[in-house]
Amino acid sequence: MTFPDSLSPAPGVCDDPELMLVRQHLLSLDPEGERFARVLRDTIDQLLDGEHTGRFDWNDLHKTEKTHAGTLVEINLLREFGFSSGADLDYLIEGIEVDCKFSQKLYGWMIPPEALDEICLVVWADDHKGKWSAGLLRADRAKLTTSGTVTKKGNRDGKFQLTKKHHDLVAWLWDQAPLEENLLLNLDAETLATVLAAGSGSNRGRGQARVNELFRRVQGRRINRTVVRTLAQQKDYMKRVRYNGGARQHLREHGILICGDYPHHQAVAAQLGLPVPQEGENVSIRVVEAKPHHHSEPSVLLDGRHWVRALPDDPEEMAPLLPETKKKPSPQD
Repeated sequence: MTFPDSLSPAPGVCDDPELMLVRQHLLSLDPEGERFARVLRDTIDQLLDGEHTGRFDWNDLHKTEKTHAGTLVEINLLREFGFSSGADLDYLIEGIEVDCKFSQKLYGWMIPPEALDEICLVVWADDHKGKWSAGLLRADRAKLTTSGTVTKKGNRDGKFQLTKKHHDLVAWLWDQAPLEENLLLNLDAETLATVLAAGSGSNRGRGQARVNELFRRVQGRRINRTVVRTLAQQKDYMKRVRYNGGARQHLREHGILICGDYPHHQAVAAQLGLPVPQEGENVSIRVVEAKPHHHSEPSVLLDGRHWVRALPDDPEEMAPLLPETKKKPSPQD
């Protein structure tokens, strides 16, 4: 097996037939790392639990929740890939016992005594950096340093970490790959503060106002349902986006379209030169009816007229209605 230079295992690692077998199996299940990336994004969002807590920043988690992240990553990867459970370690992959370790600090994995000399699937993700990595490591006791409680019986109750000089012994599957953006975490401070401060009165009223303000201020960027859920903090959170009382209706008078993941909406977004929303995503944009000075702007035909992205000096106009769609709502909509 050959690897890109950036992912080539250190000398000697390729001589580990079990590790290479596990590596080949994982890459066959997820050649581009898309499934791994989705599990990590979903696990972080699961911990943040924005619908009930309004949180979107890993730093706002309690210490116990951060500690629980490793268990959730292990369970969610097992479910995603259908791994069997090992007799002594987390997984049985190709007949080989593999332990799963997660850390938000790169190389910060804590290896338990029972995993010594075994293969570990080591996973790292940092929501602030928007990156993640996953690799395999043979937990060689001679290349680990003790950490935690050390007993007179040889650290049986303690844990171990990879020594700094042996960091290159991790056989990376994916290294510094992009993690799906946590949009609220990446908004500028002024925009975020304005969105979070929007609304008053009932929880539903505040949630709707925040969603409206988000689509008003954050245009031309894909906004997923997790962001809407966190701002709305309601079970019917996607209703806050739609017509019939949602952001599409409220912002229409300001000339703002909100394109969803319906095929007709995706076509409108593409014709306007916007990022095309994927499943569970929406993209907003202010539009005006095309005029001579918009001759170089991409346009879309709606309600029998041509519409373009509004320029900063264009006055507001009532936006057209987006095409109706026959898409069957998903359980999450």
